[in-house]
Amino acid sequence: MTDFQPAIRAEALESLLIEKGLLDPAAVDRVIEQFNDRTGPMNGARVVARAWTDADFKERLLHEGSLAVEEYAFEGGQIDKLVVVANTGLVHNLVVCTLCSCYPWALLGLPPKWYKDPSYRARSVREPRAVLQEFGVALAASTDVRVWDSSAEIRYMVLPQQPPEWVGLEQADLAHRITRDSMIGVGLLSA
Repeated sequence: MTDFQPAIRAEALESLLIEKGLLDPAAVDRVIEQFNDRTGPMNGARVVARAWTDADFKERLLHEGSLAVEEYAFEGGQIDKLVVVANTGLVHNLVVCTLCSCYPWALLGLPPKWYKDPSYRARSVREPRAVLQEFGVALAASTDVRVWDSSAEIRYMVLPQQPPEWVGLEQADLAHRITRDSMIGVGLLSA
């Protein structure tokens, strides 16, 4: 089976549903636009970049994440109760959902396949350092690793630590450098 088969099957299914009058092509376009342009990791990256450049916003974000991001009017849901936790030189945060794959879609887009994997979900709690190392995140032994378990009630997002070389950059430039994985905690940012 090739990587293209799911895409081909989805296109065939879409065509069939449109042909039978069960699906409006404009509705499909709206959903695609939603996930391409208005929902995704670029939203979370904008929030992180602002927190790095606006101390008042950062304080609000860490105190009450949902209220802090309300002004953005992000679409896609899953942020009614958003908790943002900050990485520091002494603490590294990792987000998981052990029950299913609860995830702040409006900020991070669709969850990656590995996020839903039962192995990631179980091992992140039992052996977070080993999981992080598999993602290329090597932390000092003195760094405290905290695992946050998202649920239907609470979604978590990591505020990554800003690389010192990035201090002074404009928000837009910063946002382009921030990765989804860093906002889940399985990636580090570097200059």
